[in-house]
Amino acid sequence: MGTFLGELRGGFAKMAPSRFPYPKFAAALGLGLVGGYLFYRANLPLPWMLGPMTVCTLAALLRLPIAAPAVVRPPMSAVIGVMLGAAFTPDVLGRLDEWVISTIGLAFFVAAAGLACVVYFRKVARFDPTTAYFSGMPGGLVEMVIVGEARGGDGRTIALIHSARILLVVMTLPFLVQWVEGVSLGARASAGPSIWDAPLSAEVWIVVCGFAGAYLGHVLRLPAAVLLGPMLVSALVHVTGISGFKPPVEIVAAAQVVLGVTIGARFLGTPPREILRILVLSVGSTVILLALTFAFAIVVGRVMGIGTVPLILAYSPGGLAEMSLVAIAVQTEVAFVAAHHIIRIVFVMAGAAPVFALMARMRRGT
Repeated sequence: MGTFLGELRGGFAKMAPSRFPYPKFAAALGLGLVGGYLFYRANLPLPWMLGPMTVCTLAALLRLPIAAPAVVRPPMSAVIGVMLGAAFTPDVLGRLDEWVISTIGLAFFVAAAGLACVVYFRKVARFDPTTAYFSGMPGGLVEMVIVGEARGGDGRTIALIHSARILLVVMTLPFLVQWVEGVSLGARASAGPSIWDAPLSAEVWIVVCGFAGAYLGHVLRLPAAVLLGPMLVSALVHVTGISGFKPPVEIVAAAQVVLGVTIGARFLGTPPREILRILVLSVGSTVILLALTFAFAIVVGRVMGIGTVPLILAYSPGGLAEMSLVAIAVQTEVAFVAAHHIIRIVFVMAGAAPVFALMARMRRGT
């Protein structure tokens, strides 16, 4: 508990006037809101996340004076986690056995996607073996950077590749689903009631689940603890019937704006030429990933006798929060999508380092 409170105090300390770049963050939020509004008016998918993400990526390329410190993302991730947990209703538990085939398919997808992308980064991008390997893993940005650097890889390149992967997948997949499957991801899809209609208890539950979940995630040392912890607590509250609250749509939209801004701002401080080089290379890997995503979704969907849209979103290696938001927009099974993304992250985190060590031993033995 003391360590958790210490980290919490440290987060607030980073927001002190002398340390937090308020003007640059305000500029980033302003650009994000403009981007969100433009996407909203154009009736584009996920406007309040894709709009800010697009505009802030361009701002980073142009070296405009914006900033999105890491400390602003966790509270918004907690809100998204609470919202995702609300999708785990009692009937979801009774359907877990139906997900066995899709989970097995996910394991094969992770292996195929990882192999294809590692070969691509090795042969086409000419990365060294370690950098290519940890850049090609379909998930776990922070974990792959840490482990990759420890094994002698280029941590900056690995981070940029994974950031670009999330950026490109999140920016393209909603349009592909809308175009290929004929599914509407209209800008006005909502995740819950308006803040003016929701009872005050909804906001209270968001705060309670957010703080309790963040602490639980810290204690259990979960990956993406600030997202998964609140999701688990919120899921427990909903599954047990303690409350059936839904986060107000305005709060969810605000969280999306901040998430979009932080994703776009990940490229700040990187030379524009390097950003463009990474983005160009990532276009190739994104095409590979999306092609495999659609192929596996079609095959597994036919085996299971279900539609391909939930499987496309469940297998797509974007971010957990981002892909779950797409699932909400398309009004498909959010719990199904979120659960498979958690499993994908676990597969990558549990398997990447051991497989790399095995490959290294095999190379030394030859």
